[in-house]
Amino acid sequence: MHQISSMSFGINESYRPLPSLYFTLSSIWFVSSLSWAFLTWRNRHLQTNNLQWALASVPLIKTLQLLLSFIFWYSCFYSQVCSLWMSFGVYVTGVLFQTASFVSFLLIAHGYCIMCEHLSVYERRTTAALGCIFYLTLVGHRASVPYFTALLLLNYFISFSVIFHHISQNLLSLREQLSVVVDDDVRAMHDAVRSKVSMFKKFRVAMQLVALAEAAIYINMDDSPETYWIRLLIREWAQFCIFLYIGWTFRSQDLAPQFSVIPTEKFHGGLLVPPIFSVVMDAATYKDFCSQQWHIGVPTSFPKGRISKSSSIIIVHQPKS
Repeated sequence: MHQISSMSFGINESYRPLPSLYFTLSSIWFVSSLSWAFLTWRNRHLQTNNLQWALASVPLIKTLQLLLSFIFWYSCFYSQVCSLWMSFGVYVTGVLFQTASFVSFLLIAHGYCIMCEHLSVYERRTTAALGCIFYLTLVGHRASVPYFTALLLLNYFISFSVIFHHISQNLLSLREQLSVVVDDDVRAMHDAVRSKVSMFKKFRVAMQLVALAEAAIYINMDDSPETYWIRLLIREWAQFCIFLYIGWTFRSQDLAPQFSVIPTEKFHGGLLVPPIFSVVMDAATYKDFCSQQWHIGVPTSFPKGRISKSSSIIIVHQPKS
């Protein structure tokens, strides 16, 4: 391990608050990671929580980055040794955190575990490609490679465009579903659709805040070491609040009835609301009604995650006693 004596180049005393600041921030993110994992595990039977487990990687990576930052600065000030490999670990985890964050944003924007149980092959490939390109451009930018700043800004523009485009598509589809549900007087699904509309609206607000925060970071040209810890505190606290808002919106919880049983068909990249049929059974038939492929008459999954083009929603009314 390469080590550099801090006394050989001298560390500005303005950076002395950094060890305490990084330790406090890493503790907050660590508690958040444990809380998120526990909440997801405890409510695993209430909904399809693949999205929640995917989101769990974000606070975990952030905790690791802040912990490595704390160790680096603590050793510099109190052991008079600054580890080159430790600083490299901070660099790598920082890039991974931003990449994991944007991949998570793309998953939510596509409606993963909200609009559908599985993404299409095209959506998976697009998300993976954008994630890889974002990672490479971010590495090049932080390494001060020429022209990579422009490439990173272009990548930000494309990523946010894709995110806002899919949010708009999902909101449009949900409004169409809501109109169908209201017209057919299917009250059992009204709350579920309204919940999804509310989630995507809150997510759109969060993405607008993320875009403003990223723009503020690149516009701010103040590199003064005297105010570095203050700027770091503001940036990290704003980042934590935004992720707390997103996490609370998409946490594992007891959602509205029928939340996960409204299939949407995809055709040529679009969304189609399937027809809704209402069926009334007599008491004896309803009592014996049971099928592993149907939940109250509504299909919840299809082979290999594919939705049939002839699928439909069937509501089975329970007879009054």
